[in-house]
Amino acid sequence: MNPYCLKNKVALVTGGASGIGLATCWELARQGARIAMLDMDEKALEMQRQIFSDQGYQIFAIVCDVTKEADCQSAINQTSKKFGQIDILFNNAGITQRGLFEKTDIAVFKKVMDVNFFGSLYCTKAALPNLIQTQGIIIVNESIAAVAPLLARTGYSASKHALHGLFTSLRCELRHKGVHVMIVCPGFIRTNLQTRALGSDGKIADHAQTMVGKADTPENAARQIVKGIIKKKPFLVLTFIGKLGYLVSRLSPLLYEYIMTRQFKKEL
Repeated sequence: MNPYCLKNKVALVTGGASGIGLATCWELARQGARIAMLDMDEKALEMQRQIFSDQGYQIFAIVCDVTKEADCQSAINQTSKKFGQIDILFNNAGITQRGLFEKTDIAVFKKVMDVNFFGSLYCTKAALPNLIQTQGIIIVNESIAAVAPLLARTGYSASKHALHGLFTSLRCELRHKGVHVMIVCPGFIRTNLQTRALGSDGKIADHAQTMVGKADTPENAARQIVKGIIKKKPFLVLTFIGKLGYLVSRLSPLLYEYIMTRQFKKEL
């Protein structure tokens, strides 16, 4: 398979003003891609637009709440009108939650699904005609929690499992149309995702995140993601702990559940 050339491609990244999304925008821009950066944080978005522009990169910044279908459709339409095409869609915007199922309000599950699952669905649905035309690439930022359980994160895990089902199935539907789907499963990455985690009552969680191993940087994650795009990888697991966890969950699901529960037992 020939490497995918990023020069002059148009890449639309949701949740692009911070974390993995922002780092990936930088990596793509350095490879010659034109960037459509979507985020609901208008202040952060404008700051990044100015920084990218000052560096000479082509960037189009759009305020977008991915939980609103109309916002997603509008952002896609604006990008297509601005650049004339969309080659890459990175469904990166996300939210997490922490709290036991029995104590978590139903509204929290709905909020997490709205951002993680429906946000990706809305953007993909809206961008699909463009991506079919350009035989482009869809990327979805999932998690090891998309393919394995995660204690005290039932809402987050459910949303990521739903994404996995949607995008693995969509890959099968789009293969003959030349559209590639790459699923990314990061391990623990140092972003503001965890500082914005919802607690059981829907407010920002006030207890520390439990993690295994050392968190990686968004920049390292972005480099691997862009390499994955160039090589058109179907599935990309990031970090050593992430890869180890994925391997154990595939080979011995019950062992994975035991280890994970032991590591996270203080949240019970």
